[in-house]
Amino acid sequence: MLALLAQLDIQVTQDFLGRPGQRAGFLVLAGLLGGFLFIRTSARLIRMQVSWWPGNVETSSGLHIHHLVWGIVTIMASGFLMFSFQPESPFADALAIAFGIGCGLTLDEFALWLHLEDVYWTEEGRASVDAVIIAVLIGGLLLVGVAPFDSDEHGSVGAIALLILVNVAVTLVVVSKGKLLTAVLGAFIPFIGLVGAIRIAKPGSRWARRRYAEGSKKERKAIERGHRFSAMQNAFINFVGGRPSDETDSGSHP
Repeated sequence: MLALLAQLDIQVTQDFLGRPGQRAGFLVLAGLLGGFLFIRTSARLIRMQVSWWPGNVETSSGLHIHHLVWGIVTIMASGFLMFSFQPESPFADALAIAFGIGCGLTLDEFALWLHLEDVYWTEEGRASVDAVIIAVLIGGLLLVGVAPFDSDEHGSVGAIALLILVNVAVTLVVVSKGKLLTAVLGAFIPFIGLVGAIRIAKPGSRWARRRYAEGSKKERKAIERGHRFSAMQNAFINFVGGRPSDETDSGSHP
């Protein structure tokens, strides 16, 4: 057992962040998480009206500048510098972190992209936290070497095409059942997608509306499970992103 653990330790030490681009990917992901957690904490402190926290960024005319703007500028600047000069470490590492921070600031207002209005502290604003979770999940899976389709996979073109087709079909079924997170995981790990496709759909999903008759056993089961899952999901999102308000407060975040 000890020998197995020692061998695993050597393999992790040698392989982790050893592939081309993996180090940069890790730094982008770390920057994204750091940027999101910082700006979300800042928004919550502003919402709580903490006296020692700087507060919103506004122009002399009173125009509120969303942190989405700073995120876009950071992404553009760091991306341009990276592609134009292709620097070596540590400058490349710094640009990767900056790019990730820009992504974190921008994704924290994903709901603003979607609705084209300030819904930060509303139910619709929860989409921003969902977007960050999905982005981190996809980035993390790619970082550790899990890919939807293995380019080195051996087999005939027909067999590989069939495998891809089945995987896409299963993923679409899971999406139609309202399980976006499971669909993302299933695209990378087909077994998870298969489980999501077999299990009951979320209430209100396209699959449930079309296939579960009103008052049927399946509909009741979907509603019961949906309530349990929603309670856990909402508790987690409230912990990470803060509890939504009844009304949008456009001046409550940077």
